[in-house]
Amino acid sequence: MADEQGDKHDHGDVQPTRRGLLQGAGLGAALALLGGGLTATQTARAAEGGPFPDHKRWKIVFVNHVTTNPFFVPTQYGIQDATALLGMDYQWTGSANADIAEMVNAVNAAIAGKADAIAVPIVDPKAFDKPIQAALDAGIPVFAYNADAPQGTSNPRLAYIGQDLYLSGYQMGERIASLIDSGMVALFIATPGQLNIQPRLDGAVAAIKKSGKKIDVQTIATGATVNEELSKIKSFYLGHQDLKGMFAVDAGSTQGVAEVMKASNLPSKGVHGGGFDLLPRTVELIHDGFLDFTIDQQPYVQGFYTVVQAFVFLASGGLVGPANVNTGLKFVTKGTVDPYLSTATRYEGKSTKPQIVPHTGGIKG
Repeated sequence: MADEQGDKHDHGDVQPTRRGLLQGAGLGAALALLGGGLTATQTARAAEGGPFPDHKRWKIVFVNHVTTNPFFVPTQYGIQDATALLGMDYQWTGSANADIAEMVNAVNAAIAGKADAIAVPIVDPKAFDKPIQAALDAGIPVFAYNADAPQGTSNPRLAYIGQDLYLSGYQMGERIASLIDSGMVALFIATPGQLNIQPRLDGAVAAIKKSGKKIDVQTIATGATVNEELSKIKSFYLGHQDLKGMFAVDAGSTQGVAEVMKASNLPSKGVHGGGFDLLPRTVELIHDGFLDFTIDQQPYVQGFYTVVQAFVFLASGGLVGPANVNTGLKFVTKGTVDPYLSTATRYEGKSTKPQIVPHTGGIKG
């Protein structure tokens, strides 16, 4: 896991099976897909008539707010796969504990290092305005991923790739209100005010309030690390054992809720629980009946689509303008969780192995 979550990488290390590629495509196409080991020119023009002329091996710097958090393992796999496919390099850097100053310094370092593109979660409403403008002034395109600046603010990022955070929280709040008629409900949040999770909390509170039910919402800050989050959740429950629900708006806190729900067998006492993201332990405990649901925001594509947007911008000289991409909202429940347990893939961060996962049966909307 250390290499998967390290602070810096020069480029992706994904190498599809050469035999399979050569059997399924021409030599030139196979070499293009294997681009990680080739020069930029070889990658771009491995086959005559390939889609792109010669280009440098562009480097995109991903600044992150919790560089070692397991949530972002599939995001890094998405970055690795996209940069390998397109013949690019990347760097993963930032802060391990949501230190905004460290993140701003990392953006400034990327500008000084002449990165070709920068991606950053805008987790503070103002702190990234000036460094992002400085990057754009230097001709470096900047993309927000996972967290975006609030609507109506002046942040100049080119596009946002991630979940509609307020809407996802609102839909969670609606589900909470459908499960609980009255009583105390705890809403756990790792870092209050942080823009990748605060909008979810705001949306959940708004939906619960709109329901008109006599639900007493308590919000609790848990911290930036999984161990800290679990400790805070345990402590709150021990002091409020009459609560009716425990829900969280971030991955680590959701796993913590699930662990506490199991340790005290809270479903048997009529307590409901849920949250966000697909950490392996969260998925297991949904299957075992200790959480009602979790919400998948598909972190793999938050990395993959960001690289693709950067590549197309650079390849077109900015003629193809970046566009916001909503990476989705999918409730995962006991009735739908089995596929997440029966597969171990890079797409959900549970395997390092590149693979194609066959789909069978009808597709549910």
